[in-house]
Amino acid sequence: MTDTENAAVDSSERPIRDEDGAIDSRLVEQVSQALQLSDLTTLRAVVADMHEADLGALIEALDALTEVDDTVREEILETLSAQTVAEGVRDLDTDDAVYILEDLDEADKQEVLDRLTPAERIVLQQGLDYPEDSAGRRMQSEILAVPAFWTVGQTIDHLRQTEDLPERFFEILVADPAHHFVGSVPLDRLLRTRRPVEIATLVEEDSRAVKATDDIEDVARLFQRYNLIAVPVIDEASRLVGVITVDDIVDVIEAAADDEIKQLGGVNADEELSDPVRQIARSRFSWLFVNLLTSFLAAAVMSLFEAQLSQVVALAILAPVVASQGGNAATQTMTVAVRALATQELGGWNLRRFFTREMIVGLINGVGFALITGLVAALWFGSQGLGVVIAIAMVVNLLAAAMAGVLIPVLLDRFGIDPAIASGTFVTTVTDVVGFFSFLGVATIWLAQA
Repeated sequence: MTDTENAAVDSSERPIRDEDGAIDSRLVEQVSQALQLSDLTTLRAVVADMHEADLGALIEALDALTEVDDTVREEILETLSAQTVAEGVRDLDTDDAVYILEDLDEADKQEVLDRLTPAERIVLQQGLDYPEDSAGRRMQSEILAVPAFWTVGQTIDHLRQTEDLPERFFEILVADPAHHFVGSVPLDRLLRTRRPVEIATLVEEDSRAVKATDDIEDVARLFQRYNLIAVPVIDEASRLVGVITVDDIVDVIEAAADDEIKQLGGVNADEELSDPVRQIARSRFSWLFVNLLTSFLAAAVMSLFEAQLSQVVALAILAPVVASQGGNAATQTMTVAVRALATQELGGWNLRRFFTREMIVGLINGVGFALITGLVAALWFGSQGLGVVIAIAMVVNLLAAAMAGVLIPVLLDRFGIDPAIASGTFVTTVTDVVGFFSFLGVATIWLAQA
């Protein structure tokens, strides 16, 4: 019997709900593991005969559904009815519900929204209406706000008596009668203060809020800079509309880092492990094609020195060493530059300082590797002149690598092109062309004098 058949048998014998009416924890764990492994076969076998109400409760219980690859989540949602999805998202935090719904096409999304109550639909539609990479898309609409004239005692009593509080919160937001944001009070400060004290006296002076239209990566940098746990979200009229917590920001930071790593390698930022072969091949083809064109440019430079290459075989053997070393050095500099641009740390005087530093590093490493490669080439081919040629070329190319590694990402960024995507191809082209040209050019002079 196969693993899939075993899973189906186990699920049929296992109760779907426990004695309290909640979804059985063992079933949740089994489905969660299938999601994490992108095992759609087992997943379908486990949930095939479940009632829509049970499927909705299962979706609500699964944090993993917001963590799996987009491709897997889309396939799962496509197999579920609109009623099931509606049951599942109904009791989720709004940020998680919006995250699930935003992957649906417009027709399916509207069908799910139509099956919710007007109040639920308005809240989710508000989140979906904000731009994709905005704070409004990531915010949780469930907020806890009290008026400034309340006392500590009134606030604590309110917390104890209200049933529909946010599942987890770290501070009390303070708003005026028109629901404009006034400030916030940390829970520890609230609990250390006597009951008769007014909330207005506890509001932190440096309370920060972000606009719903702010870019989410800018919000993430705000969290990093000020070590925030949560930050309120306001609309254009400064009215409270939600809150963003640090757990959501961690996801944003991880996603941004993941995108940068993929793009530096010329891979589409949206590529997932679960994507089909045809889709991956098509997305990678474009940058491989650009790399092919730039490789022909480097080859064209070598063809200019065809006569010299035919005279001295050593030149053909050693030329790739110079180009490769320059490419590796440029990639190191480019990686630091792209990361600094992404975090907005590179600009003005800092750019000049960084450029100077990288040029000095390029010179030091160039001289070091010039001595090593020059000595190896001289001993290998028994020619001191050839050792000098490759030494000079190594210094020139590592200086060019440092220059290209800084200037190309900066220039691309100035022209509004993502440097993480395009820098690698152009930087490698520069180091190949300069490496071949410097090495073979100096070799030509050396051969003419020999």
